[in-house]
Amino acid sequence: MHDFKKLLIWQKAMNVTKDVYLLTSNFPKEEKYGLISQIRRSAISIPSNISEGAGRNTNGEFKNFLGIANGSSNELLTQLILSQQLGLVDENLVQPIIEDLIEVQKINYSLIQKFTKE
Repeated sequence: MHDFKKLLIWQKAMNVTKDVYLLTSNFPKEEKYGLISQIRRSAISIPSNISEGAGRNTNGEFKNFLGIANGSSNELLTQLILSQQLGLVDENLVQPIIEDLIEVQKINYSLIQKFTKE
C-alpha cells in the first residue's frame, strides 16, 4: 500500500485535473452536458484511479489501476485536442495542460514498467 498523496504522479494528475476544471469553466454553456462533462470525468478519473490503485494490496493490482488511468489520460488528451480544433479553447491555454498530461503519461508508463519487472 502506498500513500497516494506523496506520489508525484498523483500530485501532477491532480494539477492537470484542477487546470482542466478551470479551462472548461470558460467553455460555452451548451457544452455543459456534453464535452465539459466528458472532459471533466476523464480528468478526475486519472488521479482517482492512481489513488485507488495505491490503496490496493499488491503492486499488480496497482499496475491495473495505472493502466486504467493511462486510458483516461489518452481519452482526456483526445478531448483537449478536439476542443482546440473546434475553437472552444485557445491553443495557448490548452497546450500547457497537454504538456503536463503527457508528463503524467510518461511517469505512469515508467511505473507500469517497474511493476511489470517485479
